[in-house]
Amino acid sequence: MSFTEKLYNVSPVFLQNALVSMYGRQWHKRRFGGIFQDELIGFRERESFTGEQWKSYVDATLKKILLHAYDTIPYYRTVWDTAGMTKAQLNNITTDSLSALPMLDKEALRKYGTTDLLSTQREKGGSFFSSSGSTGTPTSILFSHPMHQRWSAAYEARVRNWAGVDRHMRRGMIGGRKVVSNANATPPYYRYNSVEKQVYFSAYHISAKNAANYVAAMHKYQPEYMVGYAMANYLLARFIKEENLSAPRMKAVLTSSEKLTQEMRDVFLEVYGCKTYDAWSGVEACGLVSECEHGSLHISPDVGIIELLDKDGRPVKPGEIGEVVCTGLLNYDQPLIRYRIGDYMRLAEGICACGRHMPVVDEIIGRLEDVVVTKDGREMVRFHSIFTGMPNVIKGQVVQEAIDDIALNIVAVNPLTESEKQILKERLYNQLGNVNVYISELKEIPVGANGKFRAVISKIKKS
Repeated sequence: MSFTEKLYNVSPVFLQNALVSMYGRQWHKRRFGGIFQDELIGFRERESFTGEQWKSYVDATLKKILLHAYDTIPYYRTVWDTAGMTKAQLNNITTDSLSALPMLDKEALRKYGTTDLLSTQREKGGSFFSSSGSTGTPTSILFSHPMHQRWSAAYEARVRNWAGVDRHMRRGMIGGRKVVSNANATPPYYRYNSVEKQVYFSAYHISAKNAANYVAAMHKYQPEYMVGYAMANYLLARFIKEENLSAPRMKAVLTSSEKLTQEMRDVFLEVYGCKTYDAWSGVEACGLVSECEHGSLHISPDVGIIELLDKDGRPVKPGEIGEVVCTGLLNYDQPLIRYRIGDYMRLAEGICACGRHMPVVDEIIGRLEDVVVTKDGREMVRFHSIFTGMPNVIKGQVVQEAIDDIALNIVAVNPLTESEKQILKERLYNQLGNVNVYISELKEIPVGANGKFRAVISKIKKS
């Protein structure tokens, strides 16, 4: 834990709000300065592309990033040379022949992401950010300032703007940052970033008895839209409904990270009086799917090429579910080429009524994890932070056996040290309070009946 984090955790609420706002000022400049405005114009203009224009643009951008990767990134140079792929062949690869290149899996990204998967010719201002994947040690993704501005422009154009909101509006956020650090903390369960007019709600204190405090913040700061984890936003909205609380009307709810269900959409509409817009991306920033005003989920081809493949690596047909394999087109410092990101989607066919010639996804299969319930009534699904900074952990699973009993199933490179076990336990205590933690080290964690890994399992019967 850094000095700044330690200072934040022991500071009073008013000082924490000031620190959050100071961070917000730096964050705002990083995302929306520099080339952001020019990139935003480009993303908006490309929405009117024809199918032929899209193919020409994507093929040219793909060629540029492949040649850059071959010339400046040791990992790709080695892998492609080994596969017999020459620079001349790379120069002729298009979206139609991309399958000639080998895939990149999460293990390789974890192993080489901060070394051989980095370009030797990097842009300025690079910082690593951790993915929110909950299956083990998060991957580290390098964002330069220009990369962050390209990505922020894509999000502004294709997520916020399609939902009828923008970065200047007041917003409520439920994400992974522990702005309220202690599981047993007293209200308020939010902090305020005055620079971006953002109320950051804690994802770890959502319960029936705490819902009124969240609603009080909404009335105080009047957010015009909510954004963040689908399940955490849903749990809060459901408690607001069940407690007969009155939340302000919103313009939109923007969800991500977990599967959005029709029940969630219905609850958001009832509680906030607005439509929900789904999206899929990730810290890896190598693909973007977002919902337009007509309710279709569009792939943004200028963010990344998304292949949907069957178990044999062949493209699926419309109506079929395929594994998502991404080739990012924005990040030249750490390009992810044919990256197996671990999600699944179902492809649709035809053109959306919005008129955009951007591929349509029928369904983001995503992940729908179990909800862990604490004895004080809090409900949560996000546990990726307990594995952050633990490179020895390959895969982790949280299993709630009983209200106070948590099993951690761990696959590790080497046997866990007592220090590592203690860190895992303390992080769970910090998130869940005083619970019993049992750690099991396994060679492999079994998948479910559907063949998919479940990162969070609760055996508590919900009322």
